[in-house]
Amino acid sequence: MFGPSNQLLNNLLFWVSRKKWLITTFFISITIFYLPTPEGLTPEGHRTLIIVVTALILIISESIPIPAVALLILIMEVVLGIDSPNGVASTFMSDAVFFIMGSLMLAVAIVHQGLDRHLALMIIRLTGNKTWRISFGFVGVSAIMSSFIGEHTVAAMMLPVALSLLKNSGISIDRSTKISTLLLFSIAYGCALGSIGTPSGGGRNAIMIGYFSEFGLANISYLDWMKYTYPMLLIEIPLAAAILWYTFPPEKKILDSAVRKLKVDVTKSGPLNSDQKLSIIVFVFVFIGWIFLSPKIGLGIVALSGVFLYLSFRLIEWNDIALRMNWGIVILFGSAISLGIQMKDTGAANWLAQSFLEFFQLFVSDMTIVSWFFSVVLCSVMTNLLSNAATVAVLGPIVLDLGIDPVIMGMATSVASAFAYLTIVASPTCMIIHSTGLVRSKDFFKAGWKLFIVSIVLLFLISFIYWPMLS
Repeated sequence: MFGPSNQLLNNLLFWVSRKKWLITTFFISITIFYLPTPEGLTPEGHRTLIIVVTALILIISESIPIPAVALLILIMEVVLGIDSPNGVASTFMSDAVFFIMGSLMLAVAIVHQGLDRHLALMIIRLTGNKTWRISFGFVGVSAIMSSFIGEHTVAAMMLPVALSLLKNSGISIDRSTKISTLLLFSIAYGCALGSIGTPSGGGRNAIMIGYFSEFGLANISYLDWMKYTYPMLLIEIPLAAAILWYTFPPEKKILDSAVRKLKVDVTKSGPLNSDQKLSIIVFVFVFIGWIFLSPKIGLGIVALSGVFLYLSFRLIEWNDIALRMNWGIVILFGSAISLGIQMKDTGAANWLAQSFLEFFQLFVSDMTIVSWFFSVVLCSVMTNLLSNAATVAVLGPIVLDLGIDPVIMGMATSVASAFAYLTIVASPTCMIIHSTGLVRSKDFFKAGWKLFIVSIVLLFLISFIYWPMLS
């Protein structure tokens, strides 16, 4: 007679055990809500920080899907009285969100045209058959491409190239080897490095540009962004390749047979067809538009114009975009930008920044370098635990209110969010290469900590020597 009730109790306990972080987050939020508002912080700012804490815990614990967290942010902004429904909607949709949405659609269209085989042939022609040159080529090509079309898209295109080389070399792809680890990390780290290169390299770049514009701090164009970041990208390519080569010295120094087989396979597939050529031409026009038209009509409108052309020329069907598009990412970026704007408007970001400054002024007088290290190191660590977009969305308004040059602080924070080298969950590219089973979890830290430190040192030099020359 107690069967159904016992089953119900067991189901409830099972649900509680799986959603313990969700329940814990709920109680933490309620507790903070009833705490007195700190001095110098507005009630709206207090409630905004509740949303920040709630979102961070849920993202780190992964107790609910990321898109659900994004929706919760929007819901809480209205329910907690931070802004009206129409006000929240206006902060959610902006040119930055158009840009992110359009860039993801363009990436789907490019992959749909199947250009990966020809990409493989291009890399091999550049690198030859020596393993170190192939690894260097993977880092370089992944970095350059991911600066324009998004790192996860490039990783998806490059992965079959690496697996084909390994298979044609007679190397087992059932277990991890040094050469498989070398090639796959060359892709993952190359994509991470490249994502800083342009606004289209990552959503957090668009988020930071949105903050610059919304807060009236600067108008950074597509070309302006490249002037700030591309020198660092180009310097890091050989550094990353060298670190990977000496961390994972491969068994085979020459992949002669694999290169020959790959050339034969690509030759059999034939030259570029008319749709593939047109696809490349459209993307070139979009890129030119980002450089020359974005100051007038915005990055987002240029990206959506490119999507319009792909659809109009029947290079891809809308159903393919709708099916393959990650709409949850668009919602996340929109919610993150909305939350950042609310942090700025309610004074929450300023209060956090001032609290930080008052604390560290007890120990040091010159806050410029301390503020820089605080934002960069904290952002670098958080990006290995959260998504880089969420990291920039939360830290962006705070670092821009520190009283230091906002462009340098904002750019440094955005660039540091690309230092996702240490964990499997640090970025989509890390998860993609780990899903093959050819890299071990401990390998991420083995190579990652070296590149992590080198990247921070290089960013420090770029921030205080090169960037002031551009201001």
